[in-house]
Amino acid sequence: MNMNTLATKQLALTKSQFDSLSTACSKIAPTWPLDKLIAVNPYWEMRDMTFEKVAARLSTLAGIACQMPREYYRSLYQQGLISQTSLDKARKEQASDLTLKELIAELHEHKNVQQWLPFAALLDNARDSHKMGWCHEIVHQISQFCADFYRLEQQTREVDCLYSHWLTVTQLDRGISIVMDEALLQKQFLALPQDKYSLIAIAIDELNIPIESLEYYAHALLLDINGWAAWVAYERWQGQLYDQNKDDMLALVAIRLSWELVIARHLKLTKPKIFSKLKAQFDESLNALPDLLAIHEKAQAPLWVWAKAAELTYQEQLNQQLNLANSAVKRKPKLQAAFCIDVRSEVIRRALESQSNEIETLGFAGFFGLPLELAVNQSPLKRPQLPGLLKPIIKVSSIDAKQSFVSHNHRARWQQWQKGAVSSFSMVESVGVLYSFKLLANSLFNINNPHPVHLNTNVNEWVLENEQGVLTSEQKAELVKGILHAMGLKDFAPKVLLVGHGSHTANNLHAAGFDCGACGGQTGEVNVRVLTHLLNDSEVRKILLEKGVNLGETEFIAAIHNTTTDQINCFSQLNEPDIEHWLSAASNAARRERIKKLQPELANESDKKIAHALIKRSRDWSQVQPEWGLANNAAFIIAPRHWTENLNLEGRSFLHDYTWQADTGFAILELILTAPMIVTNWINMQYNASVFDNHKFGCGNKVLHNAVTNNMGVFEGNGGDLRIGLSLQSLHNGKQWMHQPQRLAVYVAAPQEAIEEIINTHENVRQLIDNNWLYLNHWDGSGKIIRYYRGQWLPQTSAR
Repeated sequence: MNMNTLATKQLALTKSQFDSLSTACSKIAPTWPLDKLIAVNPYWEMRDMTFEKVAARLSTLAGIACQMPREYYRSLYQQGLISQTSLDKARKEQASDLTLKELIAELHEHKNVQQWLPFAALLDNARDSHKMGWCHEIVHQISQFCADFYRLEQQTREVDCLYSHWLTVTQLDRGISIVMDEALLQKQFLALPQDKYSLIAIAIDELNIPIESLEYYAHALLLDINGWAAWVAYERWQGQLYDQNKDDMLALVAIRLSWELVIARHLKLTKPKIFSKLKAQFDESLNALPDLLAIHEKAQAPLWVWAKAAELTYQEQLNQQLNLANSAVKRKPKLQAAFCIDVRSEVIRRALESQSNEIETLGFAGFFGLPLELAVNQSPLKRPQLPGLLKPIIKVSSIDAKQSFVSHNHRARWQQWQKGAVSSFSMVESVGVLYSFKLLANSLFNINNPHPVHLNTNVNEWVLENEQGVLTSEQKAELVKGILHAMGLKDFAPKVLLVGHGSHTANNLHAAGFDCGACGGQTGEVNVRVLTHLLNDSEVRKILLEKGVNLGETEFIAAIHNTTTDQINCFSQLNEPDIEHWLSAASNAARRERIKKLQPELANESDKKIAHALIKRSRDWSQVQPEWGLANNAAFIIAPRHWTENLNLEGRSFLHDYTWQADTGFAILELILTAPMIVTNWINMQYNASVFDNHKFGCGNKVLHNAVTNNMGVFEGNGGDLRIGLSLQSLHNGKQWMHQPQRLAVYVAAPQEAIEEIINTHENVRQLIDNNWLYLNHWDGSGKIIRYYRGQWLPQTSAR
């Protein structure tokens, strides 16, 4: 039977084949676009497996590292940063039978376990090194196609047309044969079927893929183009939120599988002897895949002991701090300030609290409980202002904001032209000498361009709508009452600041990633301004009083914390000299702490000089490290703030205020463990993964980045796969890693029975805990810290 006859043969996927492919497709986590950038756990869709098994799978199928190299742990141990007690405990928890001597010897080994390779990669190993590699061309071709395809809005194209559109474009592309120096190659693309299911069925049959290996094979193919697979996963995620069919993952498998089939057919036709040899090697490797997975898992086992030992050493030190904590005695506060739980807020909160015992701060998710999307009146423009896990249910708009938001959209289009991987060059040529003045000004004078998501300062009136129409005062009051209860905000001070946060950087494609992840990669400005508007509304207050919530004479003030400069700006007048002084002094203290990691040579300079240096960094269009973001995050503490108030947690802890005695039925605790804890896991794992393997789960050198149209992401250079995750400059200062990768340690101050019930109710939460994605500890505030793991409370950890 010749290849054209086989191509037209009617084959169908069996149920077991379809199920295996669907499982492979489900393993890819989403990535968000640049203008809505949030941190994502790239392993999220494999949380039903232990982290150890996921690591073995990824290293087997794609050579992806999920551990630090041996020299990293060797250095920690030699510096005394891994304690002997933690190492002994890690050996026990990992069920390792290696002695200490053998574990140390493992750090000096140089093991190189072979990665499994698809057919195209096997051919590359036998191909003339002076010719273009097949894998390089495959990634480049698919990537360029996807960038163009997804440039169009979803509603302007047919559903489920990714594969057919790719086939049409590729069949017309004679350049592939020329680039690969294979004259007959295009004929193989012309022989492919038009339907993705037929293509997959034919490829499985012709390549003889056993059902036992099909899931692994399909997953490996997706990991070859992991960046675009992550984008497709984002489209799927958004489709699920809005009940739309946007799942192109199987079509992406079909595209990558088409290349495998085309290469195999072409090689069989032009070089049959080489084909026979490689096909035999390919068949053997497919059959050996389960054994290879086991080999990788065994080879990685010693390093898991070292990784856990490093994590437990940090937890030992943190436990000592927590168990020695004692709360300050406070008078009735003159000022209350609510901040996001972001680790950067821990520094500024601690600095503010140190100014007076009349100050109380709180930690709450940065979207402040408002499920918003920002819209412009009579305009299709919309922007989510809440975590990517959630769907907005309230549209907020303001006539005052229209001019600012529309001008931002026009500016964004201009910037999009500047940032494109190809158009950036034509833009400079088109504008000509005039653009040189902009380049010169940016280089010499650090022009302070306004933050692209800041609104008009005069916005005071907001319109809130849901599907039924404009919210009534009763609905607003009910919304506000729930938020105040969830925040634990009561006994209101005369002034209450609601402090959102955002960053201020120049010429930074990943700028949104430094803003508030809880606000969908935006600043928290809209959320705090809307909430203060509601809380200061006289009609809302009147209804709240009837509901038992007395705000008295309290004035709520919206503010924004610039995490790059540690400046706190209020959106209305404080008229309180003491409070203004406290905020200014807190900013100076926080800047002095942060400058040690950014420009340590300035640590002993004046407050004015340090502030100037940080402002300069924020405006410098050539600055690749304007701030460290959430680097070195390591813990999430869910407890009353006065338990941790006198502790220096070094900007490594997410802090969420919670008092279980005020949480009837533990509904608030359930919300925290099922939303903020998942968000912190996403942040923690994105930073970890970007350090473990920056090539696959990080985005490389930001100096070489070019934006892919419509803010889909970046290329490193003008091609290759779509890059996801964090850049090297966000993680490494040129001498050392600024993020020490370790799994998040969560501490919960609540009854054990309540914690356990929530874990058993929510599978996502149970999987994170039981499959080693994070540590969950009960903390009673009096010296007892007990870990929950796989249905039981482990023996008490004593740090005294």
